[in-house]
Amino acid sequence: MSSTENTILGLKLPTDPRWVDIAAISLQDILTDHAFCEQKAATQFISLIQRYPEKMELVEALAPVVTEEWGHFRMVLAELKKRGLSLGKQRKDEYVNQLLQHEPKNISGEVRLLHKLMICALIEARSCERFRLLSLHIEEEALRHFYHKFMVSEAGHYRLFLDLAKVYFDEALVRQTWLDWLHIEKNILKELKPRGDRMH
Repeated sequence: MSSTENTILGLKLPTDPRWVDIAAISLQDILTDHAFCEQKAATQFISLIQRYPEKMELVEALAPVVTEEWGHFRMVLAELKKRGLSLGKQRKDEYVNQLLQHEPKNISGEVRLLHKLMICALIEARSCERFRLLSLHIEEEALRHFYHKFMVSEAGHYRLFLDLAKVYFDEALVRQTWLDWLHIEKNILKELKPRGDRMH
């Protein structure tokens, strides 16, 4: 990947290194939040298909990702069960909610699609980064392998959303909008304290 590509795609602020240690304290909490993140991702992608059914490239690209995300939800459920843990209650995702607050208002449905795709790409990119941290640093070897699989998957997803944006919008516009969102995400993350019971 070129240095230019890294600039375009790279998150502007790394996760606080304390996060992995905090997350490892309660596997039930982090696995529960992970499970609901996968469920919400599937729901969000279904919503995009429902909102833009005329965009066949989007529909055909996202349909298998919906299935994959729901499969991930089931994988996390199975991991909880294997460990004798139960799925806890869904928690408010402050990170995602703050991203959504920065979505422009009073814009056309077409332009809204661009920002929806950018938000989805950001969430997948940040998830990929956090799965990578868990795959490298969590103590248990089995969990490192478990999270490596999710890291690889999310890396493909965030590229998919950027590629979809380029199908429907000028590449220079996509590039600039992505950079704008990267800076928004950086500022949001700076204000959020690392929490071990949250994937984001």
